Amino acid sequence: MTLQALVLLAAAALVQGETANKVRRDAPRGPEAWEAAHSSAAAALAKLSQQDKINIVTGVGWDKGPCVGNTPAIRSINYPQLCLQDGPLGVRFGSSITAFTPGIQAAATWDTDLIRQRGEYMGAEFRGVGVHSQLGPAPGPLGKIAHGGRNWEGFGVDPYLSGIATAQTIEGIQSAGVQATVKHYILNEQELNRETMSSSADDRTIHELYLWPFADAVHSNVASVMCSYNKINGTWACENEHVLNGLLKDELGFPGYVVTDWNAQHSTNDAANNGLDMSMPGSDYNGGNVLWGPALNSAVSSGRVPQSRLDDMVERILAAWYLLGQDANYPSVNLNANVQGNHKENVRAIARDGIVLLKNDDGALPLQKPSKLALVGSHSVANPQGVNACPDKGCNTGALGMGWGSGSVNYPYLVSPYDALKARADADGTTLSLHNSDQTNGVANVVSGADAAIVVITADSGEGYITVEGVVGDRPHLDPWHNGNELVKAVAAANKNTIVVVHSVGPIILENILANEGVKAIVWAGLPSQENGNALVDILYGLTSPSGKLVYTIAKREEDYGTRVVNGDDSFSEGLFIDYRHFDQEKIEPRYEFGFGLSYTTFEYADLEATSTATAGPATGETIPGGAADLWEEVVTVTASITNSGEVDGAEVAQLYLTLPSSAPPSPPKQLRGFAKLKLAAGESGTATFNLRRRDISYWDSGVGQWVVPEGEFGVSVGASSRDIRLTGSFTV
Repeated sequence: MTLQALVLLAAAALVQGETANKVRRDAPRGPEAWEAAHSSAAAALAKLSQQDKINIVTGVGWDKGPCVGNTPAIRSINYPQLCLQDGPLGVRFGSSITAFTPGIQAAATWDTDLIRQRGEYMGAEFRGVGVHSQLGPAPGPLGKIAHGGRNWEGFGVDPYLSGIATAQTIEGIQSAGVQATVKHYILNEQELNRETMSSSADDRTIHELYLWPFADAVHSNVASVMCSYNKINGTWACENEHVLNGLLKDELGFPGYVVTDWNAQHSTNDAANNGLDMSMPGSDYNGGNVLWGPALNSAVSSGRVPQSRLDDMVERILAAWYLLGQDANYPSVNLNANVQGNHKENVRAIARDGIVLLKNDDGALPLQKPSKLALVGSHSVANPQGVNACPDKGCNTGALGMGWGSGSVNYPYLVSPYDALKARADADGTTLSLHNSDQTNGVANVVSGADAAIVVITADSGEGYITVEGVVGDRPHLDPWHNGNELVKAVAAANKNTIVVVHSVGPIILENILANEGVKAIVWAGLPSQENGNALVDILYGLTSPSGKLVYTIAKREEDYGTRVVNGDDSFSEGLFIDYRHFDQEKIEPRYEFGFGLSYTTFEYADLEATSTATAGPATGETIPGGAADLWEEVVTVTASITNSGEVDGAEVAQLYLTLPSSAPPSPPKQLRGFAKLKLAAGESGTATFNLRRRDISYWDSGVGQWVVPEGEFGVSVGASSRDIRLTGSFTV
C-alpha cells in the first residue's frame, strides 16, 4: 500500500465518530489529523537536502544531546533538535517531575478515566520539559512469563485489557501535544538474552495476543512504534519486513514512524528497505558502529536504498511532528523544569484503586482506630540511604514503588507505609511499634499484644542491564524477597491478627503465607510509586473500599503457569494459552484468578441481555489505522444490572468473557472482551454496558489472512472475575 493511500485512509479513521469503540475515547481530530500532517510533511520534505533527510532519521549518538535520544535541528524548516525521552511512567532524569504509577498498577484499577488522566498528566509533564516523544506506553511485554523482568511496565497479561489501557494512555499523552511511542514491538517477553534470542510465534498467536494492543495503539493514532531487540522468526525485529511493513504499516495502516530500541539496529540496507524509519541513539553506546548517517547516505546515493524510501522515512517522522502541533510554540528542552502540578492526585488515586484485597477473614479490615498497631519489615520504611539512592531504582531496599531500569524515574518524594501509618496512628491516639528489619529475631516482642500486626513484603525485577542481588532482570523464582515467607510466619505466630501487605512487580506464590492461621488479610498493594503509604492507609482504614482486580493469575505453584524464561530461542509453544487461558484450558485451580479482588461491600448481578447485529465471515472494510475499518464497528451490546448490596459505598469491575462457537478453530475456553467499573453507593444499582467490536468476536484465520467472525452461538459470561461468573447468556451469529 502506498503512503498516499495510507494517508487518505488515516483521515477516514479520524472521522468515524460514533462507530468508534466507545470503551475508548476518540483521538484528536481537526488540525491534528494525519492527512493534514502528511500534507505539511510533504511540503517540508521538498525543502530538504539529502543531508537534512539523513539527519532527521539518524540520532546524534548516545549522550550527545539533552535527552536519551536526539536528532539534529534542521533550520530550513524550523525543525528542532528532536528530543526522545524515557519513559512509560514519567520523565526519566527530570528533576521536578511526578513519579507516576507503573502501568501494571494503572491496569489493576480497571478504571479508564484514571488511566486516561494518567496519560494526560504525563503528557503535560513531558511537554512542560520540552520532550517531543515520550518513550511509552509499553504493552510489550504482554507478560506471558510470570518471571519476566519488565512485565510491570505494561498493563497485564490480557491483550484486550492491555489494548484498552494502551489506547487511553496514548490518547491522554497526545492530547498534550506530545508524541507517544508504543513499545516494545514485538514478542519481547523476557530480559535474558533479549538482544540475541529469536522469538517464533505462529501467525494466529501473534495477532490474537501480542499484536492486539499495538492495533489499539495505531487506532488511537500513536505517533511512533519502537521495534524491539530480539529476532522474530530468525530476523531482527528492527529489520523484519513482515513485522514492520507487512503487519504494522500495511495490515494495521500505521501512518507514523518506526524507531529502534536503543542500539537495536543491525544493518544499513535491510533496516531501511524493510521498514525502519529512525535509528536511535544513532550509534552504539561507545559512538562507533554508525549504521545510518554517512552509511545511509552512501546507500541512497548508490541505489541500494531507494530515494523514495528515505523520503518516506522523513515524511513519516515529520508528519508525527505536525500531527501533534509541535511546529508551533513548543517549549524548549529543560529537564529541570518543575512540571508536577497537582499530578500526585492521580498517583494516589491509581495507587489506591489498584490495590487488590485478596483475603479478609473475620473482618480484619478495615481497621477501626486500634489502640496498638505493629508494623514489620524493612520495606515498611523508605530506603535509609535516600529514596533515589539507587540509579534507575537498581536495588530493592526500603519501600518499593516501581521496578528498575530505563522505565523508572526519580521520586520527588516517597511516602512509606510507616510514614503514613504513623501520621494516622498519631491522629487516632494509636500506639505504633516498628520492627524495620527482615530478621525474625525480636519480632514477637514488637507484635505481641497489638490489635493487628502489618508485615510488608516485596518482590522486585527490572531491565537486564542492572543486576540486583543476583537478579539479572527476570526473577529466578516467585517467592517474596528478603526472607518474606519466614518473616510472615514469625509475625503470624506471635499475633493472630496479621495483615500481609505485598508490594510486587508480579505474582508471587502465597502458599507458605496462607498456611499460617494468624494471617487474616492479604493486601496486594502492587507498585504504588511515590504515594505508597498514603494509598495503603486509604484502604487499610476504609477511607476507600478496595476495588482493584488482579491483572494476572496468582498460581499455587510456579510450574502451573506453563511458561518460563528460556536460555536460547523461544518457540512460544504455549500459543494462545497463557495465564488464565492456560489455567482454564488445563483445568488448573489458581490460588487467585485473573480479575479477582474483594471489597468491603458486596455486589449482586442480574438481568443479562445481549443483542447482536453481527454477521459471520471475514472483515471486509478498507484499511484504516488499526486494521480493517469494520473491525472497529460495534456489533454486539451486552448489559447487566449491578447492585451494591452491602452497607458501604464501593466500586465493582464487572467483566465480560466470551466463548467462541464450536465452528471456530480450537480457542481458549473464555476470553476477556469487556469490562465496566461502576461506582455505587450502598444500596445503589447501575447498568454495566459492554460494547463489543467486530474484532472482539473474531478469530484470526491464518489461512486467509483475515479476521473472521465464526458462525454459531457465542457464550457470554459476566462476573466479578474470570472464575467468579455471576451471569451467563449467549447470542447467535
